[in-house]
Amino acid sequence: MRFLLSLLLAMALSLVLGIGSAWFMLAAPRTGTVTVGGWRALPTIDAATADPYVRARVARTGEFGMGAGEGLTFVADTDTAGRTLEGRCTYVLTGVSPAARLWTLTASDASGHPARSPIGRAHLDSRNLLRDGEGRFQVALSATARPGNWLPSPAHGDVVLTLRLYDTPITLASDRALPSLPTIEREVCR
Repeated sequence: MRFLLSLLLAMALSLVLGIGSAWFMLAAPRTGTVTVGGWRALPTIDAATADPYVRARVARTGEFGMGAGEGLTFVADTDTAGRTLEGRCTYVLTGVSPAARLWTLTASDASGHPARSPIGRAHLDSRNLLRDGEGRFQVALSATARPGNWLPSPAHGDVVLTLRLYDTPITLASDRALPSLPTIEREVCR
């Protein structure tokens, strides 16, 4: 009887440790993640070199960086002051266009579902962005429409911003300075 209890305890402990370590590896910050201001750069993922944990994370979350020849993906879920981005608040993103042939900016909820405007637009891109004479831009991030550059955000819950730079000369592994990315300032909350 004692042997059976010891065996059951060992099996239960193995199960808890195995599931716990797998959960930790899937939820832990990725190796190679680089932070620029409040933005995190997701490392490139190459199907040939991705380990099983990276593959499982991609399958579970759907979030992954672009391939090495495609560009870079940056994600932000906090404002410049370090507060979590919330759908009930309005934010202003200010910056200059990073060096890239094309870039897109998307706001989604914590589950990854993008917010859409009444006409179905879910992102802003560098081709249709209003800028001042020096190339700077301001984007209003809000659940309700705003004049100028407006990016729709979810009305409730947490917000995640994704900035994708396509065909960019910037790499995370180079000795070049990383780009300055838009600042995210909270305006008001309802």
